[in-house]
Parts: sequence; C-alpha cells; structure tokens
Amino acid sequence: MTSADLPYYLGCPSWSDAAWRGSFYPADTQASDTLGLYASAFNAVEGNTTFYAWPAAATVTRWAEEMPAHFRFTAKFPRDISHGGELASQLELAHQFLRSLDPLGERVSPVWLQLSASFGPSRLADLALFIEGVSRPLAVEVRHPAFFSKGSEERALNRLLRDSGTERICMDTRALFSVTSTNPGILHAQAMKPRVPPRPAAFTDRPQVRFVGLPRVIDNEPFLDPWVAKVAEWIEEGRRPYVFMHTADNHEAHAQARRFHERLTERLPGLPALPPVPAAGAPTQMGLL
Repeated sequence: MTSADLPYYLGCPSWSDAAWRGSFYPADTQASDTLGLYASAFNAVEGNTTFYAWPAAATVTRWAEEMPAHFRFTAKFPRDISHGGELASQLELAHQFLRSLDPLGERVSPVWLQLSASFGPSRLADLALFIEGVSRPLAVEVRHPAFFSKGSEERALNRLLRDSGTERICMDTRALFSVTSTNPGILHAQAMKPRVPPRPAAFTDRPQVRFVGLPRVIDNEPFLDPWVAKVAEWIEEGRRPYVFMHTADNHEAHAQARRFHERLTERLPGLPALPPVPAAGAPTQMGLL
C-alpha cells in the first residue's frame, strides 16, 4: 500500500522542518531529500512556501521531479496577490503565478487564496471577479469576523463560494487557544493564527481542513473527535477531503497527522495504513509522471 491508496488527502504544513530529523526522517537526512521522503509517507502538503515568495523555475522543476503523480500541493497565491489591494487588478499576476507552477500539473489543486482579516463583506464582488477570472479550482480562507457571524454577510460569502464551485477552507484553532501558556511555540502560534470558530464547509467534493493543535499530540485527542467523525462522513458521501495537521511549533505535525489517520481507521476499518518513511538510502517508489 502507498499513500496513493487513501480516499482522502493528508499532510502537514511543510515537508522541511529540521526538527523532524531523527523522529520522522532518518537523522542523517539531507534537506534536498526531505520532499521525496515526505511524499512517500503523505499524499499532500500545504503550499505555504509560495505565500511568502515566488518559487524559482528550477525549484518548481525539482518539485515536479520529486512529487508523485497522485500528490497534492495546495499552493497559496503569494501575498503580493492576495494582500496587494483589489483582487481583480491582480488577475494577470495571478495567471503568471499559476503558469510558473505548470510543471506540477494537476498536483496543484486546489489553489489556495488566503485573505487578510481586513478583507470583509464589502469586497465580495471583488472576490467574485477574481474567482471568475482565475477559472480553476480554488479554496478560500477568510479571517474577517463578519464571515463567522452566522449572519447575512456569512451567508453571502457561502453562496458565492458554493455557486462558483469554490471551497471554503476551515481552520480549527480551538486546541491551540484552549490553554494559557508561557511556551514560546504556543505563544507564537497564538499570535499568528486567527481565533475564529471552525466552519466545516463542504461546498465541493474536496473539503479543506487545517487543524492547529498543541505541541504534544496527546493533548489534542479531544479536539480530534469531531474531525474524525466529519472526515469519515465526507468520505462515505464520496467526497475526497484534504486534512492538514499542525502543532503549535510543528515539531510533531507529522505525528499528529499519523495519529489522525489512526483514529480515522478506527472509524472506517479497512483504510490502508500510512506507509513508513524509508530508511536512509532506501529507494522510494515515486510513481512520477
């Protein structure tokens, strides 16, 4: 069995955390080898790296060589597009960005658009123009309080996304904000992540979930319960959800993802086990295009 056999996509916020050496990766793993090893164990990764910087052409080519055909890379539009003023005026830049990812083909699906907390209901028409102009599968993450009010503004957003075949990314930070702590990793994550209620939308056949937990996997157990039930429900409906597991410092994100899969297997017996990361020097079966 490989991660290609999973009925859903599972991954972490990145593949290159140095703290994973010796716990997830072999201790002697080189940075250049981490993507291939990661992709042998998980079938998706958040594309946060593209939010902060456009990848060089040589980098995208290397990713295409190392990502299996079944792998999914949810690339984020760079912040100079998503946070650069009117979205509709950024469409040409958005198309340039998407063209730069062409070597990855269908592995970039959906593309993520992370909007700032200042992007509110008055800009929904702008969002609609952007979605229409991009004309490919998108998932949108909103942070403005009005979009979590259960009022007319949130209903208008949901209608726009549902009618355009766009998914609403659900971020669940309840575990992260369940504690008062002096732990630097927790404090940093609490400062960076929005404290908004989860919205487990399924406007398409590819629901998107970002779970942000505490540093220790065991402390997140109670907060996994609703997601085990919801993801199992989506799979049984014939959807193929995307689930990304974070911990506050992400040092145990890989273990959190594996724990989620263990819990899901208890709910859906017969799911294949996640493959282990190969030992140092062992070949990986990439199934490349």
